[in-house]
Amino acid sequence: MTTTTILLLLVSLLIAAGLSFFQYFYKVANKSKVTLLLAFLRFFSILGLLVLLINPIISNKSSEVVKTPLPIVIDNSSSITDLKANEIALDLFKKLSENSALKEKYNLQTYQFDEDFEPTDTIDFKGRQTNIDAVAKNLKNIYKNQTFPTVLITDGNQTSGEDYVFGFNPENKVYPLVVGDTTTYLDLKVSQLNVNKYAFHKNKFPVEVFLNYAGTKSVKASFKVLQGNSVYGEQTVAFSPSQKSIVLTILLPADKVGLQIFKAVVSSKEQEKNSYNNTKNFAVEVIDQKTEVALISSINHPDLGAIKRSIETNAQRKVTILKPNEVKSLENYNVLILYQPTVEFKSVFDSNISSKINTWIITGNTTDYGFLNQQQHSLLFKMSSQKENYLAAFEPQFNLFALDDIGFEQFPPLENAFGSISVNENVTVLLSSKIRNIETNQPLMAFSDTQGKRSAFLLGENIWKWRSQSFVDKKSFEEFDVFVDKTIQFLATNNARKSLVVNHERFYNSGESIEISAEYFNKNYELDQKARLTISVTNTKTKESKQYDLLKTSNAFKTNLDGLAAGNYAFIVKELNSNSTYSSNFEVLDFDIEKQFVNPDLVKLNQLASQTKGTIYMPNQVEKLVKLLLEATQYKAIEKAIVTKTPLIDWIWLLVLIAMSLAAEWFIRKYNGML
Repeated sequence: MTTTTILLLLVSLLIAAGLSFFQYFYKVANKSKVTLLLAFLRFFSILGLLVLLINPIISNKSSEVVKTPLPIVIDNSSSITDLKANEIALDLFKKLSENSALKEKYNLQTYQFDEDFEPTDTIDFKGRQTNIDAVAKNLKNIYKNQTFPTVLITDGNQTSGEDYVFGFNPENKVYPLVVGDTTTYLDLKVSQLNVNKYAFHKNKFPVEVFLNYAGTKSVKASFKVLQGNSVYGEQTVAFSPSQKSIVLTILLPADKVGLQIFKAVVSSKEQEKNSYNNTKNFAVEVIDQKTEVALISSINHPDLGAIKRSIETNAQRKVTILKPNEVKSLENYNVLILYQPTVEFKSVFDSNISSKINTWIITGNTTDYGFLNQQQHSLLFKMSSQKENYLAAFEPQFNLFALDDIGFEQFPPLENAFGSISVNENVTVLLSSKIRNIETNQPLMAFSDTQGKRSAFLLGENIWKWRSQSFVDKKSFEEFDVFVDKTIQFLATNNARKSLVVNHERFYNSGESIEISAEYFNKNYELDQKARLTISVTNTKTKESKQYDLLKTSNAFKTNLDGLAAGNYAFIVKELNSNSTYSSNFEVLDFDIEKQFVNPDLVKLNQLASQTKGTIYMPNQVEKLVKLLLEATQYKAIEKAIVTKTPLIDWIWLLVLIAMSLAAEWFIRKYNGML
């Protein structure tokens, strides 16, 4: 306590004593024991109140020695075992973490990492991936605004995360302790493979492959893409000490529908230490996008042949030209093209009420517009018997699908009846019409999308002239055919919304995160946050089944199925309240990314040491590392003075005692008739 506080306490004693004396002893003739008790109670109450006001503080001063932290971080991934360095790594870790001299100078903190970063628990070298960048990020968070060294026991081979070289704080030195055989062996490796996850049937899809070589002599190697015992692609490549990486692009045929698993293999006649990294599996889902199109017309016209040829340039489309009375069933068709419909088309429209097949209606001089108004409500036609030529004007705001202007305004005019055409709010115009450069503000080609039913309208005949003009201008039918193909693609796609939507991949690599997400919508197509979703996963070979709950996130339900062994799996997602279900399957490919390495990554670890002004060390140099850490003068312990201030008296208890004292004084005075 300060001198001022002590003086105030003495003054408080005098004031309390003086007031109690004046109250009970000054000019009082009868002085009994009760008077003495009352005087004491009054003295205590006044003194307590004054002490509360003064609030005397007692200061305690102590000192604490703060040592510099020294994180010792060990790589717990399976690549350490694959490089036969697990025993050496564990021995180095124990030597450093149990060194008494280091403990005396530093505050030793031990950590381990694989795909995650955590305090040392059980070092078993079974991590499925290596993320050294996680070490950098976590150390920055744990030791904010501190200067400290880091010892990193690792092979430097990272399989996930960002580049760790620039992840560490450059102000804090990192000392990589490299484990694994650094001798350079001849090694061929499929280091990376890029391929789209989906391909269309009867098309070709590209595969980009990165091949790496380690060695000191020139080598010829063979690269193959296999599916089972069938060779889908083969190429000879040459490596040398100056040519250690090659990028290949191979086109593979998508000749089978469904999930197709391939194997990329590079090999040579030379003996290799590690042949596991010579192979990389990949998978592509081949989609059969076959679209059956019924082109229905009651008349013969050059447009029919032009439309058929244009659509069938895509091998996934097949067009059948029919007359209305030849249509027996619509079940085999995905898209209907109704060319200049008349009353003869009534049976087709009636059949399509139940089939709900998307349609493309093309009008012309023989179209019955009164009948057409009865069969659809997207456009309202008020047409005369007079013919008119309509030029096209492209609408750049069209956004139903991506389409460039292929020169529509330079195309010959289409012929149609003269009149007015009204559109409803669900119609989007792609091409508006003009008559001799005068805008009509009416559509020439438009699309509608109402309650999952899609329609397209081309209001004019002689589209064959457009295809011919496109060839004259571009020396190719390609641009026009793409325009027609995108129209068919729009109509062939069904966008009916489902209540249960599940997102997943058709295949995963072993060791990767297997995440499946789902959304459940109520009858108003609003995301139902109260949905209860479960997933049942079954191995199709062993029939072993597991069930999980999908946990709610901010905008979806998710589950993580990490740890599944390689194999084929079928799964069912179920919403328990409505019993809605979704079933599908996926495959976990047998691929261990940690087995890809034959040497530590000395280049990266040297870059890390250089970036942080540290030094790289080998296992036989651990004593040099210990000596350097002990002699480092910038990492000195700091003695901190700690001053703790506590109140002399707990104010709560003092208030209770003051209240009790005042109450006791009042009752005693009341009892003795002194009030």
